[in-house]
Amino acid sequence: MSATAASQPQSPQSRQSPQSPPSSQTPPSSQAPPSSQSPQPSQSDGVSESGVRALRVIQSEATTEIPVHLLFRDDPDDATGVPLAPAVVRRRQGSGEQPRVTRRSTPYVTAPVARPVPDVDPALVARRARVLPGLAGVLGGCAGVAGCALSMWWAGVLPEPALRVTGLPGYEGAGLGAAQWASLAGSGTLGLFGFGGLARGRVGRAWVLTLFGRYRGTVRRTGLMWVNPLLLRRRVDVRLRHWRSEPMPAVDRSGVALRVVLLVVWRVKDPARATLAVEDHQEYLRECVEATTARVLSRLPADAFHEDGPTLRDADAVGAALTRALAADAEAVGVEIFSAQPSRIEYAPEVADVMRRRRVAALDARHRDTVLTSVVDSVEDTVTRLTTRGLVELDDYERKALVKDLTVAFYTGHGEHR
Repeated sequence: MSATAASQPQSPQSRQSPQSPPSSQTPPSSQAPPSSQSPQPSQSDGVSESGVRALRVIQSEATTEIPVHLLFRDDPDDATGVPLAPAVVRRRQGSGEQPRVTRRSTPYVTAPVARPVPDVDPALVARRARVLPGLAGVLGGCAGVAGCALSMWWAGVLPEPALRVTGLPGYEGAGLGAAQWASLAGSGTLGLFGFGGLARGRVGRAWVLTLFGRYRGTVRRTGLMWVNPLLLRRRVDVRLRHWRSEPMPAVDRSGVALRVVLLVVWRVKDPARATLAVEDHQEYLRECVEATTARVLSRLPADAFHEDGPTLRDADAVGAALTRALAADAEAVGVEIFSAQPSRIEYAPEVADVMRRRRVAALDARHRDTVLTSVVDSVEDTVTRLTTRGLVELDDYERKALVKDLTVAFYTGHGEHR
């Protein structure tokens, strides 16, 4: 009978350690299951028979960092092989409160798109034209006039008043023959070339010379000079100029209609290209300004009401982008852009009232958020100091009540000081 009893499996109660209390003192809820059921595995193993990791409960606030991504790695089949970021939840020492989360806004992408640059005629290379001093033209013209007078005296057709002025003796002449006509033609041509080529250069002005449609050079000299009268002259203003545009229509990143006024400071750097590469470089510049304004302003919103980021209110950044884009377009026609600054960016009349109300609402919400942040920080500092210095010992319920009362008191105080 003793052998039979030894062969029978012992119940969990009979396998209790000597240190365990008697079964009579064990509460009913903690009694072991019947012997027909399999015994429960020990919690020290950490893993159940089904392969599921046992739940670990953190009962102390001494643990300051909990890797969140480790809580979701029980099932190996769900692993995707992608490394997870170390997401850590931190507690503030002494207060038991979670840290304040700062919202980060995604910056707008303002990178410009590469655009093709217009081709330029390689023959339009600025070079200095050949000119002579004005004294040479004056001497040539005087020589031509004197030659004409002598030819007419030789032919005997010089008027009597001219004889008295020049002091030439009276001469009947040989008449107007072939030689006399040739002399008159040569002298007249010399006089016309001499006086007809005289020109006066001014500061800030240049001439672009062409002969039968071919570029012959650029003249930037000042003062009296002689230029070949057969060359066609086109005067170009190379001084520094500014142009204030009319209100131009545009849209921002969100498609809101805008009215923009620009102030462009520019000058003609290459008179040859400005004159010959385009029909009217000023009209070309106006069209480029309008197109560039519409392209650049569509990259950013006019106002960021509920998030932080670049907007069209940053005049320096918008002006720099406009200057770079406009300079690239105007370089092909010999125009140099010094600056293109927006002097006024405003909403179109049809949406101005709506956007003004949105701006006021956003400012009010931002003010409320600032006040609330200040109140929360004050409450946090107060609770932290009281807890860390040991002035009070609060449980969760008392801490919540204290935080609520302090928040109401501080917020009411901010409202009274407004």
